[in-house]
Amino acid sequence: MPGDPRDYRIDLSVTAETPASHSAPSTPTNSRPFLSIHFACCGVYQRIYRSADGTRYAGHCPRCARPVRFAVGPDGTSSRSFTAL
Repeated sequence: MPGDPRDYRIDLSVTAETPASHSAPSTPTNSRPFLSIHFACCGVYQRIYRSADGTRYAGHCPRCARPVRFAVGPDGTSSRSFTAL
């Protein structure tokens, strides 16, 4: 019984060497700290990223542009998800 013509096999035992200039980065590209915010005003989620100086998180609702700001400090929380009411 023949298999599905879309089935195929890939031989992973042989890997091609890639030049060093084309190698993958050793750190993930999405390593920027972020908070996950649920904007109750419009029922949507949005990531907001930490500022370049590392002192705050700032963003806005993607639908109505309502702003939110979170300060970064030693007495803060380890939570990463919040609801903006």
